[in-house]
Amino acid sequence: MTTDEYLEIVNNKGEIIGRELRSKVHGNPSLLHRVTHVLVFNSRGELLLQKRSAKKDVAPGRWDTSVGGHINAGETIEEAVLREMEEELGIKGIMPEFIYSYIHSNNYESELVYTHHCLYEGEIKFNPEEIEEVRYWRLSEIDDSEIFSQNLVHEISLYREFLKRMRGL
Repeated sequence: MTTDEYLEIVNNKGEIIGRELRSKVHGNPSLLHRVTHVLVFNSRGELLLQKRSAKKDVAPGRWDTSVGGHINAGETIEEAVLREMEEELGIKGIMPEFIYSYIHSNNYESELVYTHHCLYEGEIKFNPEEIEEVRYWRLSEIDDSEIFSQNLVHEISLYREFLKRMRGL
């Protein structure tokens, strides 16, 4: 289902130190690679989540960030954000705001995540090859239960901290 594209290997600062096939990067948590996440909110403050296809190699069948994907070799973060938003949800014409980055690591992979957020009220046309379903959730509904991906749970804890900093708490 997924092509074996090249991903850039980076250090903790995001500096490119190499390049490797996705099939070698996944399954080797020592190879840190870049990804982008976009948190898509509606005007009620609800977060759009996607239920990942059961065919996915990472978190199959679990609810995950609105948009998430690899930054391909030679691609800028901004290019990846726009590409992934269009590929996954059919969203075009907006550039989400960058809010923070972090490293997410588990026994399968290590990612340097660049998180963005935006407000979007338009039509969602999700890619059924990658996504089973989409729906909006209140942040208070997202917890560490098995229906959510590990990465989403980590992301939401960081987003809540971001909101506290923004509110000066």
